[in-house]
Amino acid sequence: MAPQAVLSREARTTLWRSLQTFTVTRIVIALVLLLYLGVSITGGGLRLDAANTRTCLFYLAAALVFGAFGTWWRHRFAVQLGSQIAVDLVVISLLYVEAGGMRSGLAILYLFPLAGAAILAPLTLALFSSAVATLFLLAESTWQVFMQERQPSLMQAGLYGAAFFAGALLVNRLAARLIKQEELAAQRGADLRIQQLINGIVIADVGDGILVVGDDSAVFTGNPAARRMLGLEGEAAGFSLGEAPGLEPVAQAFGAWLRAPIEGAAFVTVKPYREDSGPLRGRRDQPVHLKLRFARVDTAGTALGRSVVFMQDVSAIENQAQQLKLASMGRLTASIAHEVRNPLSAIGHATALLAEDLHGPAEVRLLKIVGDNVARVNRMVEDILQLSRKVQPNGEPLQLANFLSELKAEFCETHGLAEDIVYIGDAGTNTVRFDPLHLHEVLLNLLNNAVRYASREPNSIRIFPARDAAGRIELHVQDDGPGITPEVRAHLFEPFYTTSSKGTGLGLYLARELCLNNEAKLDYEYRFDTAGSGPRRASGRFVISFSQPS
Repeated sequence: MAPQAVLSREARTTLWRSLQTFTVTRIVIALVLLLYLGVSITGGGLRLDAANTRTCLFYLAAALVFGAFGTWWRHRFAVQLGSQIAVDLVVISLLYVEAGGMRSGLAILYLFPLAGAAILAPLTLALFSSAVATLFLLAESTWQVFMQERQPSLMQAGLYGAAFFAGALLVNRLAARLIKQEELAAQRGADLRIQQLINGIVIADVGDGILVVGDDSAVFTGNPAARRMLGLEGEAAGFSLGEAPGLEPVAQAFGAWLRAPIEGAAFVTVKPYREDSGPLRGRRDQPVHLKLRFARVDTAGTALGRSVVFMQDVSAIENQAQQLKLASMGRLTASIAHEVRNPLSAIGHATALLAEDLHGPAEVRLLKIVGDNVARVNRMVEDILQLSRKVQPNGEPLQLANFLSELKAEFCETHGLAEDIVYIGDAGTNTVRFDPLHLHEVLLNLLNNAVRYASREPNSIRIFPARDAAGRIELHVQDDGPGITPEVRAHLFEPFYTTSSKGTGLGLYLARELCLNNEAKLDYEYRFDTAGSGPRRASGRFVISFSQPS
């Protein structure tokens, strides 16, 4: 066993606790010996053996003193242990001689101090104590052979001595192994505590939000980034995602992943909300677009299901990308107005003059190609110039029902669509604060995108109002097409980004800018429609979130 100075604090504490147990055992043995050897029952009553009584009382007093020292003065462990073993050997030897030597059977008492020495002391001290006890037994047996008329007991003394050495060696090796195991466990525990502290610092400072969620959507913990993204106050724990209306999109995405775990990310939008009662307390004044990733915690062998939800705020990334493109586009706008529009007008005018003189099929086709591309470039220039115009919107409330009905009629007539292809939800008496011309342009842009991908079956294009968790009015534009992938969604509202060869990449960006100019927000969201047995897979749609009407 290693010296106590090189042991860890936990191992030293264990040694002192074992020494206290050793002392308590000594007190019990002293009391038993006092009753067994100090008092004898004869025909006339109780008789005290003076010699044994004095020895046992001394042993009991010494045991109490050792117990007090081991409890209140935890210093000099080796000195205390050595003193206790020495007193044990002396007292047991006196009682052994007084009781008649080997035939008394008290030699077995030597196992108590020798076992204590083997457990608590180095191997050298344990073997030395065994040697002292063995030599005493051999000396006492030799004295009986030469000086008294008794049967020799050298063989028994030798057997006891061999047992003492074997027991001390075995117990000492086992104790040393246990001490090493405890040292290893203490070291592993210290390493684990350090690792936990490091993990806590990393998780607290990481930019991504982290939530630990159970299979029942109960939130167990979350880092500061998660609290900031979700608008939570205090600790992110002690509530269920399903019980928080403001966090319903996160709960639905997590539930869909639990039912069908797949790789990849989910995109959700947490709308403005306020929760002042119940286990969840928090608020968000602005919507936030989150990218969610899920990971299952391996809890094999237990019934506890745990998952980790990683959240990333992609709104800031999208805004940063747009600002970078806008910075370069702003420098381009002035030169486009003069350097592009004038040559473009000349090309268009020349094309019109050529169309009057050339009537062959090939010439007509080529002139049409030129005219179409001139119109496309001109439309792009108009869109770019419109970005710099901050028109003051009309602040009067707008009745949604009449507006949507007129828009549907105009759109179906322009595109030659049947009336049942476009479904308009019941808007009731809802009013919004949005400039009618701006909203008309925004919705036409969204409907033009929808009709490009919709199946043109009945109700394949849907426009319907709804309300978010905070009671604000939303307008959803949805079609039955394949939808937009998360990869495309990440760049959807960036200027000049398009997946169509005929698009300019500015339509959706202009639509979002017009919404912002009217204190509204346009986004593409993945919502979970509830029908029949429960939530289905998320379906994408454009959502316009209006400000509250005054």
